[in-house]
Amino acid sequence: MAQLQGAPPRADVVVVGGGVMGASVAFHLTEAGADVVLLESGELGRGSSGKPIGGVRAQFSDPANVALGRRSLELFEDFRARPGADIGLRQAGYLFALPTDDDVELFGRSVAMQRDLGVDSRLLTVPEARRLNPYLSATAYAGAAYAPRDGWAHPAAVVAGYVDGARRRGATVVTHAPATAVEPLPGGRVTVVTPRGRVTAPVVVVCAGAWSRAVGALADVDLPVDPVRRQIAFTAPLEPAPPTIPFTIDFGTTYYLHNADAQGTLLLGASEPGTPVGFDTTYDPAWEPWLRGLTARATPALADAPLTGGWAGLYELTPDHDALIGEATSSGAAGGGARVLYACGFSGHGFLQAPAVGEAVTDLYLGRAGTPAARGVDVSAFDAGRFGARRARTEANII
Repeated sequence: MAQLQGAPPRADVVVVGGGVMGASVAFHLTEAGADVVLLESGELGRGSSGKPIGGVRAQFSDPANVALGRRSLELFEDFRARPGADIGLRQAGYLFALPTDDDVELFGRSVAMQRDLGVDSRLLTVPEARRLNPYLSATAYAGAAYAPRDGWAHPAAVVAGYVDGARRRGATVVTHAPATAVEPLPGGRVTVVTPRGRVTAPVVVVCAGAWSRAVGALADVDLPVDPVRRQIAFTAPLEPAPPTIPFTIDFGTTYYLHNADAQGTLLLGASEPGTPVGFDTTYDPAWEPWLRGLTARATPALADAPLTGGWAGLYELTPDHDALIGEATSSGAAGGGARVLYACGFSGHGFLQAPAVGEAVTDLYLGRAGTPAARGVDVSAFDAGRFGARRARTEANII
């Protein structure tokens, strides 16, 4: 097969996946001087990155996730300067509404840890929480946790900003070029094959989101990632128009809401229990009565708000709901000893952690991870080998 159209025959790194994670990785690698080819199977940002809810936060129960979220917030805040784009960042805060006293105790421990790591989070009483979000029920909660620096941004703008920045630094971006094979070559190199041609490199980075298990398998790397459908709905413009509210989550049910646009609409969603593994992204209006039941309990004033439809996207779930970030060596018939880096399986946290992960993957590529020269967060806890070594742990603050 011929050389990949529109790309050089060889590169330092081939990044597979043109969503927010691949775009961030490509930008940070090119910033560090690497010659990068970014491959996307369709259009940029049209997979899971095309349909996230855009939340950005540092409120997690695990210190490693807190560190990724905190660093990413810093990078989101600096996005206009580096790489240079308006991403519509709105820092109205994140508010976890806590149904029980046990939940308040759990989050109290998390808040103490977060504050030790430099995150301005705090516990609130129900009246304090309702001053931030007047839609919240006055009787369904025992308390709340809040961080004012958190908020949300526009995923498409983040993808475009990182891709444009990578291109300005010399990256080659090829769309409609899914990786279909990884062929070994002597000297620790591989050729990544696509329907549009092939490109050779000593390093491949798997950032394919919900499709990462299949892409990893091409290089004999096991990445336990499964796709699960998640849906959101939008209200019609409300009267009176909603105030600006924090990104609000009912910790008991995962029901969440935040402002959707300037026309007075809200975004509503929840993780529906029992959703099977699969790649179905069809929006199903039959879920709306179930969503309304959650709405009536958590935000009763919105129980009868008119809905105008919504969309469905994919979460990329791992067994412990934590990301896979690390390095493997390809082996066997598909490998030849090339380096395989990976950043996937974010279980709903990929958008908000993408800036910091781009830095961390660059540290791995340069061999400076875990050293004083590292620029990014230590991501050693996210290595995929944790499952075989029984080091898996579960992140509690998920939606």
